[in-house]
Amino acid sequence: MMSGGYTSIDNQKVSGSVPAVSDPGHVAVKFADSNLETFPPSDAQGKISGGTQPPRDADDTFSKPAVGSRSDEAQGGGWFRTFTVAAYKPYFDVDTSDVVDRLKESLFPFRGTFTEKAASNPDLYGPFWICTTLIFVAASIGTFVTYMAHKLKNKEWDYDINLVTWSAGVFYGYVTVVPLALYVILKYFSAPSGLVQLFCLYGYSLFVFIPALCLSVVPLEIFRWVIAGVAGFMSATFVALNLKAHINSAGERWFLIVGGIFLLQLALAVVLKLYLFTVSV
Repeated sequence: MMSGGYTSIDNQKVSGSVPAVSDPGHVAVKFADSNLETFPPSDAQGKISGGTQPPRDADDTFSKPAVGSRSDEAQGGGWFRTFTVAAYKPYFDVDTSDVVDRLKESLFPFRGTFTEKAASNPDLYGPFWICTTLIFVAASIGTFVTYMAHKLKNKEWDYDINLVTWSAGVFYGYVTVVPLALYVILKYFSAPSGLVQLFCLYGYSLFVFIPALCLSVVPLEIFRWVIAGVAGFMSATFVALNLKAHINSAGERWFLIVGGIFLLQLALAVVLKLYLFTVSV
């Protein structure tokens, strides 16, 4: 074991040590005046003169504003904004009371006040769910009606998956293509209308077909024709009367435009009757 005595080297001269530096005396250090209370300094000089911006990252990851911030929304514009969720968010910002009121308006087509009431806040929420509901109602009602018709005649029944795809193509396609075409036509005749307003109007015009499809379970062919005709007439009147006041500015051809809109809605009702309201065993 080692002894507990240690040699003190405080006052010894150790080989290789740095000699102490003698005190040259008191040296006064003067600092130049600067505006440290303001940042950045206004009198910055040297190579970084004028460099008042904060340092930027190499990939600008942290220098960019956060997604969803106001500055980001202000910078987004043009066609790039069309592919963002924020561009469509205002059209889904509606209350239940607003949607219910617009559904009621679609069931009273002779008022012709839907466009006026929805002009300040047209929505896509109602049209989307109306079309989606129509797809499932048409597929389920059509399947149920054909199933019952086959069972009553003791015939074998097979499920037709094409009812879902066909219904989706008809309703989503109609509520998208027709307003787009009408938007171009109205712009050509110098009576432009808002595209979202047309989507909103045509979407709510299809609501009347939901109860019509539910009533088609009655196994009477003449009754189904009446239901399809009444639903088509109400839908066509709803669209035509709400666009009539706006299309009057198109000149003498406004009657042709309104007539074409009316007949197109009736044609939709006929197509739905022949494919969904007709049961063949």
